Amino acid sequence: MSRVVLVTGVSRLVGGMTVRALAADPEIDRVIAVDTVPPLHGIGRADFVRADIRNPIIGKILSQERVDTVLHLGVIMTPKQAGGRTLQKEINVIGTMQLLAACQKADSLQRLVVKSSSSIYGSSPRDPAMFTEDMSARRNPTGGFGRDSVEVETYVRGLARRRPDIEVTMLRMANLVGPGLRTTFSEYFAMPALPVPLGYDGRFQVLHIDDAVRVLQRATVAPAAGTVNVAGDGMLTLRQAARLAGKPTVPVLPQAGGLVQQLGGLLGGNGAFDAEQMQFLQFGRGVDTTRMRTVLGFEPAATTREAFTAVFGARNPLLALGGSRV
Repeated sequence: MSRVVLVTGVSRLVGGMTVRALAADPEIDRVIAVDTVPPLHGIGRADFVRADIRNPIIGKILSQERVDTVLHLGVIMTPKQAGGRTLQKEINVIGTMQLLAACQKADSLQRLVVKSSSSIYGSSPRDPAMFTEDMSARRNPTGGFGRDSVEVETYVRGLARRRPDIEVTMLRMANLVGPGLRTTFSEYFAMPALPVPLGYDGRFQVLHIDDAVRVLQRATVAPAAGTVNVAGDGMLTLRQAARLAGKPTVPVLPQAGGLVQQLGGLLGGNGAFDAEQMQFLQFGRGVDTTRMRTVLGFEPAATTREAFTAVFGARNPLLALGGSRV
């Protein structure tokens, strides 16, 4: 059977690495890489098409190229990447809506894989020890990337109801870490001193970028797995992570997130503090990854501690600086 895979968001690091991995897969006949700007990295034998998923042209590409699988990576994690919060939301939410509308009309489409985020579970004092895929946030994210992820998943479920013949997989990934990968999370740990909420020590999981690429590749070619949490084994607390990174901590009142962000911006330097992270730093988040193994058959190569130490460990401080966005 011919297999034609279309991948969005290929100009960013995760998208580029995933496209190269898919292009090297002999079971895939053709890979079509889509983004609004040409990638600066190699994409193997994939064909690049400059297109905006918010434009109806994406529907013509799906139809004319007889695409049977769409891998949607075109969501942006930080306003800086997009050029502002308004544009970030437009790309993430409106862009996904337009892409899914095109998918609904594409009679050749058999499979949809969406890179989502564990941020949809939010962070609150009422959270369970581990969120399973069937649970919902105790306190829904009220803004930023977390809110965008909730809306994106809502639209994906809508498409699944309207086109039950399309196999849908959503991967709710923990915070990604990797050499040269810049996210809100990595910018926090690139700061010379880490503001930590007074009286709290949130715990969290991470996923190494190499494992993220492997699981995206697997989800693209494996049978449908539904919604799946993806994270490295084990957890770290905020203060454990600070010690591994060799960074001093500065206790701050949780209510002072906005002020800390402003002061960090005035002082400049590497890294940045995003006030929207404060609840995550306070309460953290844990996700159950049983389905990742039993349904998707995936095992991350790096644990949370191994992945974090490889990127932010005191012996590797430069790995977290500079580089590309997700």
